[in-house]
Amino acid sequence: MVTHPLSQASHSESARLPVEIRQTRMLIDGQWVEAASGKTFETVNPATGEVITQVAEGDREDVDRAVKAARRAFETGPWPRMDARERGKYLYRLADLMERQIDELAALETLDNGKPIADSRHIDLPLAIDCYRYYAGWADKLEGKTVPVRGAYFTYTRHEPVGVVGQIIPWNFPLLMQAWKWGPALAAGCTVVLKPAEQTPLSALRVAELALEAGIPDGVINVVPGFGPTAGAAIAEHMDIDKVAFTGSTEVGKLIMQAAGRSNLKRVTLELGGKSPNIVFADSDLDAAVEGAFFGLFFNQGQCCCAGSRLFVEERVYDEFLERIVHRTGRQVVGDPFDPKTTQGPQVSQEQFDKIMAYIESGKAQGGRLLCGGQRVGERGYFIAPTVFAEVRDDMTIAQEEIFGPVMSVIPFKDVDEVIARGNRTLYGLAAAVWTRDIGKAHRLAAELKAGTVWINCYDVFDAAAPFGGFKMSGIGRELGSYAMNNYIEVKTVTVAL
Repeated sequence: MVTHPLSQASHSESARLPVEIRQTRMLIDGQWVEAASGKTFETVNPATGEVITQVAEGDREDVDRAVKAARRAFETGPWPRMDARERGKYLYRLADLMERQIDELAALETLDNGKPIADSRHIDLPLAIDCYRYYAGWADKLEGKTVPVRGAYFTYTRHEPVGVVGQIIPWNFPLLMQAWKWGPALAAGCTVVLKPAEQTPLSALRVAELALEAGIPDGVINVVPGFGPTAGAAIAEHMDIDKVAFTGSTEVGKLIMQAAGRSNLKRVTLELGGKSPNIVFADSDLDAAVEGAFFGLFFNQGQCCCAGSRLFVEERVYDEFLERIVHRTGRQVVGDPFDPKTTQGPQVSQEQFDKIMAYIESGKAQGGRLLCGGQRVGERGYFIAPTVFAEVRDDMTIAQEEIFGPVMSVIPFKDVDEVIARGNRTLYGLAAAVWTRDIGKAHRLAAELKAGTVWINCYDVFDAAAPFGGFKMSGIGRELGSYAMNNYIEVKTVTVAL
């Protein structure tokens, strides 16, 4: 890693950073430009609370410029017209460039997001790179069908790109969510206006630089950093955006659907919140279940939409499991995210820190038994000790609302029928997990739990080929796999008289 003077930061306790900040402007039509208003905003190091740098703050005018560029690239540019296999080659090149810069990108992600460098380098980056390569292979496989209709007609379907796509991504997995959005959209031949989260814009801008280096034509990708109520709202409402894809909170997802309805009825896909049940039976491998439950909640500082935040444990092993999970939690290393030994970094922002601490206070006030954690770690940055509550009831706030932090709620249950009913008693339906040696029971729960993903004897297993998305208020549509391609294509029927 290289160091770099913090010349653009407004203040800092250190004059040097662990990675060079190469780009802070927005990308529109192949050019790096300042915001039309001239405004910038601070992006903060969550490990210290210090400003890293200032980033161009896009708003409605900048989004409009980006949409116009994307529209030109779609209507008259080479991207949707080139040989589909050629489009795939550009994605392969981007993946290769990211792999070449993997240490830099990992450091940038850790600096801006706060996740441990080991996670950025060995989880986030490999998954993101693999995602681009997966969709590079899909570019030339969007095939229509011939349809046997009545009469003397020849009927076939064409799969065509939906057009200009607005994409709004979250701060918990910045590079990975960028890949999940860009991969299928670009493979399909769409052009893109991306708004990265205001908390974590730096890695998205750097990958955009690499995309230009890979040769992706001007206007195909546009990146407008900014805030949700301004830049994000402008994307959702824009009359010349054909489709919007959003990952984030259910509350904001509702606003995006409303905006799409008020404007041009643009297509909408949403990957939203969750309150996922993680169910441990007495007949499971308890060692594996403890490790899986720990990872399923505390990975990424608990900042996962699919976190196993409702941990149901069968009564027969409840006390033993509590003892084991508290012991495992005690081995968590909370600290400097650039230390390779760190396993838990800070929460992403002061706002998230305050929100999580309020949930912890709520859990204590409503009768949860605090077994460990519950307090701040250190005197600066946004670190929270990994927290475990026992005797959590279904009606407690911490059992109902998405906390998005390192707070585990352990809930006892008696039998299969009870835990299925209680597991489904939520507005969400993103993920679930089952730990048991009884394969019949496992498949029954997999069928009856209302969730887009069910893991059996594992947790947080992701692959670019496996679709991901939610039931109920956890979203609309699916990311990843062949299913994600459906988000970015229109099906056209062509009928020819013979």
